[in-house]
Formats: sequence, structure tokens, C-alpha cells
Amino acid sequence: MRLCTPVSLCLAAAAALLPASAHAESGPSCGGPDTGDFPLTTRLHGGPGSYRAGGGYGTWYLDLTNTTGRTCAGVHPVVVLVDAERALQPSQPHLEFYADGRPHPVHFETTDEDELVGALTGRPAEEPRTAGATPPAAFAGFTVPPGETLTVRLRLALTSDAVPNEITANAAVVQRHGDDGEWVGQSNDYRFTVEAGPRPARPEPEASTTASASATTTASATTTASASASATTPATGLPYLAEEAKELARTGLTSPAGVLAATVCLIAVGAALLVARKRR
Repeated sequence: MRLCTPVSLCLAAAAALLPASAHAESGPSCGGPDTGDFPLTTRLHGGPGSYRAGGGYGTWYLDLTNTTGRTCAGVHPVVVLVDAERALQPSQPHLEFYADGRPHPVHFETTDEDELVGALTGRPAEEPRTAGATPPAAFAGFTVPPGETLTVRLRLALTSDAVPNEITANAAVVQRHGDDGEWVGQSNDYRFTVEAGPRPARPEPEASTTASASATTTASATTTASASASATTPATGLPYLAEEAKELARTGLTSPAGVLAATVCLIAVGAALLVARKRR
């Protein structure tokens, strides 16, 4: 699959994305005679098979092999992303490449074919942007000596609003010549899927709050039951029996029922006194 067909698509995308410079000079072409083969063999490898929307970065690599006897300088790979759903937005992929020991951001644009195209040229991702400060120079491109391979490290992440999708990544390689460019290589396809991000979990009540509420309810129920029992059942013991005896004394012992009641009351008072002594 050659994503940048015809050639004019790649060159137009590269021309729109590569920064123009007043000091740009045309360097020697590493293409040589038109033999139908690219001077740079390009290969994408090492990337994960899936990314989670809103998740971390996945690292992959781009190999640039110079098959000629000339040095290839000013080389800018252009990454093309084609998604099956045609739903991927330029702000959703966060791609960075490493050069000079630091990461550089890749800014994507949308083509007429709903592809995302981003050239490997930009300012360092961590470069501070102070007001009035001179912006750092744009990345001048990679240099690949004759017969050698340069491996470029990239890392990709997708924002949380990216939808589940299937994406094919491809790299077209452009050599810069002043304000113009020459297509000098194209990579294999790197396919991966995008998985939906995790849903936010529902907040659960804290264990301490639940336990405290349960303990409060239990204590309240116990207090209520105790108060109810106290209101309906008289306390047992000696003072209560003594009061009964006094009541019988006031009502008199003239009737047989009164005598019997007084006798029972006295027996009960005696038994209560005996139990109290034994407890002491």
C-alpha cells in the first residue's frame, strides 16, 4: 500500500509543512539517476499493536538506510495516518520524534483525503516559550551517511476523546532543497488499533462513614429499647417489696385476703434480705 500516490500528494504535503527559511540552501541530491528505486530504504518497526485513548505513549522506530554512495542531508520523514473511521482529528495524536537527544513535536494537518500528515520538523517539546525570546531554529533534518542506517525514535499517544479505530501509519521521506523537496523514500505500513479509554469509576461511600452511621443507629435502638423497658417494668428488689408492705399496713389486715397478702409480702422481704446478705 503506497499512501502517497501520486507523488505530488507527498510533495505538496511536505511543502506545506516543512518550514521555509530565508537562509535555506539547495544541497546535493542523494537521488542520483532515476532508476525507479528510492535512495533511502525506510522501515517502521517496534510499535505496539494497540493504544488506549487517554493512555500513555507507545514507542516505535523509523530506520533510514542510505543505499547510495552519497550523503543524504536535510532528510525529513513525513508521517501519514489513515484511520478506518475517518474520525481521527489533528489534535488527537500526540507524536514526538527524538533528535539531538531531545523530543520534537509533530504537528498534523488534514488532507483532502481525510488523512493526517505530519512532518518530522519542529521545536523541542520541552522548550520554554518566554515572551520576547527568540524562538529556537527549526529542525534542519536528518543526515544519513552513505551505506549507513539511521534509526529515529518516535513515541505516540492519543487523547481521551479518540474513538475506537483502526489506523495505518506510513512514512514518506522528503529531502529538503531550499524551498523545494524531493521524495526519496517511503516506509512499510504500521497498523494498530485504538481502544476506548477507561470510564470514570463511581465514587463509593467511605468505610468509616458507613461504620459510624451503623454504630449510631445501633446505639439509638438500644437506648430506645432500654427506655421502653424501664417505663413498663418496675424495678425488683427490697425497696419495692417494702413499699408493698407499707401499703398493706395502711389498708389493714382484717380480711383473709389481706392476711394472706401480708404473709406473702413478709416472706418475700425476708428472702430478699437473705439474698442480699449472701451477696455481701
